[in-house]
Amino acid sequence: MVSLSDVPLTKDRFQTARAAHLWLVLLLVSVSVTSLAVGASGTSLWGAFAKILSGQSLSQMEKVVLWDIRAPRLLLGISVGAALAVAGAVMQGLFRNPLADPGLVGVSAGAGLGAISAIVLGSTLPIGIVALAGNALIPVAAFFGGWLSTIVLYRVATRGGRTSVATMLLAGIALGALAGALSGILVYIADDRQLRDLTFWGLGSLAGATWGKVAVAAPIILLSILGAFTLGRGLNGLALGEVTAHHIGIPVQRMKNLSILVVAAATGAAVAVSGGIGFIGIVVPHLLRLWTGPDHRTLLINAALLGASLLLLADVISRVIIAPAELPIGIVTAVLGAPVFLWILLRRRGMVDL
Repeated sequence: MVSLSDVPLTKDRFQTARAAHLWLVLLLVSVSVTSLAVGASGTSLWGAFAKILSGQSLSQMEKVVLWDIRAPRLLLGISVGAALAVAGAVMQGLFRNPLADPGLVGVSAGAGLGAISAIVLGSTLPIGIVALAGNALIPVAAFFGGWLSTIVLYRVATRGGRTSVATMLLAGIALGALAGALSGILVYIADDRQLRDLTFWGLGSLAGATWGKVAVAAPIILLSILGAFTLGRGLNGLALGEVTAHHIGIPVQRMKNLSILVVAAATGAAVAVSGGIGFIGIVVPHLLRLWTGPDHRTLLINAALLGASLLLLADVISRVIIAPAELPIGIVTAVLGAPVFLWILLRRRGMVDL
């Protein structure tokens, strides 16, 4: 039986992919250092390092800014960017469609509905529940909203133990529309303060990053990404069609199940802590396919690295462009991502049959 793992990359593609790993790691390190060094407070990362090396103690303000504000923001940005990019790459491989995105299956819309419900209806909950949840109320509600939409989607698309990708796509669009309608009703009844919160959350931001959010979201995202890395061979086989993939030894149904689980967990956790951030999941896989080729065994790893770097870069821009105020990061990713996506479409319009 032929195995895809026995079919190596061409020498040029293999060398390109290995070089891409190195360059993307260097890019992530560079952007991470920049993220730690940049901020409205004026606290200097290099000044703090100089103090540590000279044996001096950091001031209370330096400790708070670097450790309690910028460090969790950095780790949350890396986690969210990697999650969105990897989820996008898995979705595109699963649907065999370069325009697929986690938003297509309703996960993002479900998570958004959960967050909007917590913002608008949170005051109607018992005081004990609100006090117990604290600042985690909105992220928890968003995460469970995404999971609930995934469960409904899976039940609709699965029959006789087999999941129909086409049915899942159509059901995802319907669930997304329903979640959008319910969100619209909640927005309509929201007061002015809640509307401001909804607007800021809907545009996406890492401003509320805390170690608590990192502790909740990062493990889920990490496990999801590690799970996605095991899908590379299967997604390569699926590109040949489900029947062919089955004949060459790919467990198609199990791979579909794991793909859905990975996308739901990664996207739900990311949206829960950062709000709506677009274009990372659809642009990053495109750029990498143009650079290193379509092999998912390397594409998924590079997607995690590039997604994390681009989101951190967008976050840095959002902090400095109108400092000391902060621009929602979703606006920055849209402004940067939309032209890139249009360029990709124009460059490949003769190759993509929509």
